[in-house]
Amino acid sequence: MEKHSYTVNLKWENDRKGIISSPELPLKIEVATPPEFDKGMPNIWSPEHLFTASVVSCFMTTFLAIAAYSKFDFIHFKCDAEGILEQVDGKYLMTKIILKPEVTIAELDKMERAQHILEKSEAACLISNSIKSEIELKPIINIEN
Repeated sequence: MEKHSYTVNLKWENDRKGIISSPELPLKIEVATPPEFDKGMPNIWSPEHLFTASVVSCFMTTFLAIAAYSKFDFIHFKCDAEGILEQVDGKYLMTKIILKPEVTIAELDKMERAQHILEKSEAACLISNSIKSEIELKPIINIEN
């Protein structure tokens, strides 16, 4: 695959808030320092939220690609994610992302395969592979009755 580039622009608005946009996309997103920090702002996407969202959205798209390539049928997929911010050696780091995928399948005998595809998706996720945060996978596999 050839090299790709993704452009993101940021314009400061006021206080600790700005607007991110991309010439490639129609939606603009407000972003601010989270309320846990001095002068942080509640109810606005933070870099920490966006970091966590980047991991979970890449995990989803990787899962969908691997499931399609593997001809693995599923009924439902969702994934919650939790990004853990800690201070380590005087620096703030996103130390861990906990992915909690939930997949619903039709047949009990496909449970092991579902688990394998979820694990393979985490291992192949390009964003997870590009960061130093630990990725913890806590899958739930449901059987539709």
